[in-house]
Amino acid sequence: MQSTLNLSTGYYMKRYNLINNCLGWFCFVVAAVSYLLTLEPTASFWDCPEFILQAFKLEVGHPPGNPIFMLAARFFVNFAGGDISKIALMVNSMSALLSAGTILLLFWTITHLVRKLVVRDNASDISPLKMIVIFASGFCGAMMYAWSDTFWFSAVEGEVYAFSSFCTALVFWLILKWENRADQPHSDKYLILIAYVIGISIGVHLLNLLCIPAIVLVVYYRKWANTTAVGSLIALCISFVIVGLILYGLVPGFIEVSQGFELFCVNTLGMSFNMGVLIYSILLVASLIWCIRCLYKQSNPNAIRISFLLSVILSGIPFIGDSSWVPCLIILGLGAYLWIAKKLPVRILNLAAISILVIFAGYSSYALLLIRSSAHPPMNQNAPDNVFALSSYLNREQYGERPLFYGETLNSGIVYEVAGDDTTTPLATEGKELYAKQVKTVPGEKDKYVMTGRKKKYVMTPELNMVLPRIYSAEHQTAYADWLGESGGRVTGAPVSATEYIDTEGNPLQKSTKIRPTFSENMQFLLGYQLNHMYWRYFMWNFAGRQNDIQGNGAVNQGNWISGIPFIDNPRLGDQSLLPDDQGEGNAGHNVFYMIPLLLGIIGLGWQAFTSKRGIEQFWVVFFLFFMTGIAIVLYLNQTPTQPRERDYAYAGSFYAFAIWVGMGVAGLWRLGVMALRNKKLACSASDKEAFNEPEGECKRTSMICAVVAAVIGVAVPLQVVSQTWDDHDRSGRFTTRDFGNNYLESLDENAIIFTNGDNDTFPLWYAQEVEGRRTDVKVVNLSYLTTDWYVDQIRRPSYDAPGIDMQAKSQDYAYDRMQFAYFIQPDTTPTDARMSLRELYAPQSRQNSWGVPVMKHPVMYIPVDERAAIASGRVSAADSARIQPAIFIDMTQQPERGLRLSQIIGLDMISTSLADGWKRPVYFAMTVPDQYYLGLSPYLRNTGLAYEVTPLYNPAQATAINTDKMYRNITERFAWGGLDKVTKPGQVYLDETVRRMVTTHRSAMLDLAIALVQEGYGTQVQIDSLAHSEQELKQLSAYRDDRYNKARNILDLIRTKLPVEAMPYAVQVGQQIGEQYATLGVLTGNKADTETGLKIIRDEIERFAGNIVYYQSLNSWQYASLPRTDLYIDRYHLMELLQSYMSFGGDYDEIMKWLGNRGVNLARQQAFLQQQEQYRQSAELPQEIE
Repeated sequence: MQSTLNLSTGYYMKRYNLINNCLGWFCFVVAAVSYLLTLEPTASFWDCPEFILQAFKLEVGHPPGNPIFMLAARFFVNFAGGDISKIALMVNSMSALLSAGTILLLFWTITHLVRKLVVRDNASDISPLKMIVIFASGFCGAMMYAWSDTFWFSAVEGEVYAFSSFCTALVFWLILKWENRADQPHSDKYLILIAYVIGISIGVHLLNLLCIPAIVLVVYYRKWANTTAVGSLIALCISFVIVGLILYGLVPGFIEVSQGFELFCVNTLGMSFNMGVLIYSILLVASLIWCIRCLYKQSNPNAIRISFLLSVILSGIPFIGDSSWVPCLIILGLGAYLWIAKKLPVRILNLAAISILVIFAGYSSYALLLIRSSAHPPMNQNAPDNVFALSSYLNREQYGERPLFYGETLNSGIVYEVAGDDTTTPLATEGKELYAKQVKTVPGEKDKYVMTGRKKKYVMTPELNMVLPRIYSAEHQTAYADWLGESGGRVTGAPVSATEYIDTEGNPLQKSTKIRPTFSENMQFLLGYQLNHMYWRYFMWNFAGRQNDIQGNGAVNQGNWISGIPFIDNPRLGDQSLLPDDQGEGNAGHNVFYMIPLLLGIIGLGWQAFTSKRGIEQFWVVFFLFFMTGIAIVLYLNQTPTQPRERDYAYAGSFYAFAIWVGMGVAGLWRLGVMALRNKKLACSASDKEAFNEPEGECKRTSMICAVVAAVIGVAVPLQVVSQTWDDHDRSGRFTTRDFGNNYLESLDENAIIFTNGDNDTFPLWYAQEVEGRRTDVKVVNLSYLTTDWYVDQIRRPSYDAPGIDMQAKSQDYAYDRMQFAYFIQPDTTPTDARMSLRELYAPQSRQNSWGVPVMKHPVMYIPVDERAAIASGRVSAADSARIQPAIFIDMTQQPERGLRLSQIIGLDMISTSLADGWKRPVYFAMTVPDQYYLGLSPYLRNTGLAYEVTPLYNPAQATAINTDKMYRNITERFAWGGLDKVTKPGQVYLDETVRRMVTTHRSAMLDLAIALVQEGYGTQVQIDSLAHSEQELKQLSAYRDDRYNKARNILDLIRTKLPVEAMPYAVQVGQQIGEQYATLGVLTGNKADTETGLKIIRDEIERFAGNIVYYQSLNSWQYASLPRTDLYIDRYHLMELLQSYMSFGGDYDEIMKWLGNRGVNLARQQAFLQQQEQYRQSAELPQEIE
């Protein structure tokens, strides 16, 4: 009888496991197919091009690096089969498959948790009813997350976040597997595997460490029979200690201890670089193996103590911070415990030792960066070719620090110490020594490390420090004030007497009144911006709905969460039915879920928390996964306002946790249904505490109906979600990043140097060169990186077909932060040869002042122009030779910082050296580089496509000009269009906001060219009309005029066909100007078709923006006040400008006014505003008129 029961139990559980496995893999397949069908075929904007080229050539990307991602992606690159155009697709495919794996693990996680709540541990069978509930819960939560906005975004591009999410899901699933087997022999292998995955994930992204509190809670609830709230708090405290020891001890500790070995082996023993690291690694592994062996044998307690303590010391765990007493306390405390303890916890020590070993095994992947950096690849960020540079790289020191729990606020400044001789120095506390490697230069010398100084932490105004400083960035003063609702563009705060200068005894010498934000303002910014706007808004995108894909900054019409329910949305955001089409239903990012996933998640977490004691334990596990990967990240990041992009991808782990509750909502609906339909006569169980019991008779039928209904809802919810999110995540057919990056390069002549500034005008260019082999003769120089000495060293080296960049500066002139900033102190404004001025700056005498800082004596400079060389090199055509200036004048005294940064100094050095070398290497600035980074060269810049070339031609307008012939050739013969030229209807290819900005950049550049061509043609016509010409001259001038007009028309046609309005609407003013240029061509050439085309474009723009006006009219005062400047411009000026253009070219005034009236546009608002502005203008001029 007993054997029959065991066979039956085994059969039913095998059936459940089989179905569970099959459905899990079904979810994997559905998710994988979804992602592969919507995959970006090439690189996408932001960091993706960098990650892809890292994978392809194992180059060193931005800190803190991701060697495991590099190696895994390099494996997938092999499947490209040598086709370089498929390399990005393979890396993107890795993200898709890892994301599908995350969905697989999420399904199994949810079914595990639900089964624990509805099926007894010793149950011999799982009924079909409960299988329906369990599997529907798993499917709902897994597929809802699979098709959610944030997760899908990362699943279809080559970024680290898909890999990181997979590691998070794997770790959480493994601890649940351990929970099932915790009492079995060798169950610790799951904990060790978790440690290894954490070690591996460090080489992808550090987010995985945030799973540790949830893991520790699972261990506590599983291993302790009588769990309590106090015990849970103690477990959490232990988990935070573990996170701290790994994050601030183990991770940097490996490097810190290896630095000591490296310094000893190289400087003392004369070994080559990185030999000390190798020896340290061998000793650490040997020590850990010895420790594990001693723990396994358990024959010698002292050997266990010594080996374990030695392993901990070598692992670097005690070496937290820069002070020496913390490591001493930790080592002494651990040693005292090991020798005082009557009985050693062998199992725990063994688990700790093996965990350290496997974490080190995963962490050792960073050796890849040491190896690859030593080979000097073209992309070698921070040049971490030794452990000292690697430490700075891993600590992300180039990004600076931000206060977290206590520190400076937005008006804080460095405190200066004044010595007796009036020498002023910034006050700073010194930390550990800083070393850099010095390579031998002659035979017989030895490689060595030299001390370059000490790590400094500057002392900031102490009176302005505060607890939980959220308002701390001076450059965001206005943005802080906007989010606080404070007028005047400044934070109100409270006045404080702040120390600026002290004497050598620490006594204040000078104080001034400064504003410190109040604690209330800090909390208001934390709650209103950092939590509400930068977290809960993203959360609601995924579980309630999203207004559009426009980056939001507090405006009612950009990037908000919506529900699709008018009485919830309209009071906050205005009437959403009136939202302009490109911001509402016509925007692919407009997703409406009616808050159903959110409600389902709330039901799920409520059911889990109140169903039983096990349920509340599960709830706290999931809650801390949710909290640590969401709100805790918000608190840690301490973000400033006006972020360059939306940051929802950072919180994918938190949304993963809530998806668990969404899945559980199906089980919660089942229980709610049973409670609602219960029949007292049938005495159906409705108590959640009796959820384990199997209903019988009519109760069973009722329960089955509820289960089926809940399951149907559980299947319907993700299907409704995917019906909304598919279009704004389908990147298939989009090649914009690849082609637009290549367009920058194709705007340049051979052997060019181009200055770029941000991610999106740098990484796509590097991708085009490094991965697809395009224009490898060009040297791309990022101005943001040019502030670092390691990057200046790198651009001096050749890469592929591009020779290194020549400059006067030597490495010793700028190394070790010697030239981070050159000050203007009583400058001589006499124009001086730029190369001579820079030589003066590099000379040691420039530092011989009371401040000991480099001083630029001659900030007004000129670069002599060799006219013949400029013409011979193609920088200037023979026709423009008469306009060549004898010198290029540069006045840097207008810099707001009263000095030059290293990037400006080196940039001027590169340009002046290149021009002095016969203009052999043309120099360009990317069109997207802000004007303030043009080094005072704006009047000498000429657009050649998407880049401005430095020329000896001066533009009297003090602005950039256009080389029409070269730009026309580049656009018509060299540019590619990213697949947009094949778009014939809206929504055919999805363009996110970043791509739309780049499309606008292209359109604007082409429009500028068309305007310049029309002006050249018109100028020629004026020349024809105003002067007498021979027949031959007249013929040549007429041909040139017609050529200009025809080329202008061709460019306008290209805008409409290659970047059609069907792909995306025109930006504000762009459509108007295109229409005006067509109409102008019609007037100048007598071509009525051009005039009609122009009028149609302007008319279309009027009709489009009329929808905007109707929406603006519907807003109340505070909603209207939140509108961004562009929308205010549309409302107040742009529609009137469009009407004026329309009428000036012959449009029907009465007809369009009637149409606008029928559309609901009230032009009286605009007219009243313009009249008011005119009155203000006249009143401002009145005193001048009287005078």
